[in-house]
Amino acid sequence: MTQQRHALIDAQWQRMVVHLPPVLGRPGRDDRLFIDAVLWIAKTCSPWRDLPVHLGAWAQVYQRFARWSERGHFRALFLAFQEPDHEQLMVDSTSCKAHQASAGAQKKMDLKRLASLAAD
Repeated sequence: MTQQRHALIDAQWQRMVVHLPPVLGRPGRDDRLFIDAVLWIAKTCSPWRDLPVHLGAWAQVYQRFARWSERGHFRALFLAFQEPDHEQLMVDSTSCKAHQASAGAQKKMDLKRLASLAAD
């Protein structure tokens, strides 16, 4: 089988297959094809009806997607593969610009009031 552009590679699939929910329905379902279909939808931002035929019937794929979402299977997969990227956790002034008011600058009105208080 040739590798599709939006499909999982074999190493990714082998890592994922152990975290999939148990098969409760028809045993002939192809989980990998289903995951590839969901990834295609996510990567292309296309409507379900535009799902390519080789990835399955769009209505059946959507129905299964809705069931998995409702039952929390995608959340469980996300949590199983969650690896924090500590490089992205570092935030400083070079990566996050703040508005000048956030530095505690006082408004002109406050300065005038302070000046009048100091004169008294």
